[in-house]
Amino acid sequence: MPVLATRISGGPSSEPGLRPLLEGVIARLAAEFLTVPLTTVDRCVVDAWACAEHLGLDVTPEIAERVAREHLLGLVNSAPPSRM
Repeated sequence: MPVLATRISGGPSSEPGLRPLLEGVIARLAAEFLTVPLTTVDRCVVDAWACAEHLGLDVTPEIAERVAREHLLGLVNSAPPSRM
């Protein structure tokens, strides 16, 4: 059986020159999703990039941002309402 994950940690952010591209996406999404911790936004962007690569797409920051935004929207919208 082929191995699907060749990198256990680091993900796409460990590739030279890629982290600056991701930082812009992370900054925009963190500003949009203020209730989500920055570490969660960061991980979501890195995961979106890795998933798109795994699917064989030519990933761009715009694609990673769109996928991560949809995931974060789902995360925010699925949170239980706050107790008052």
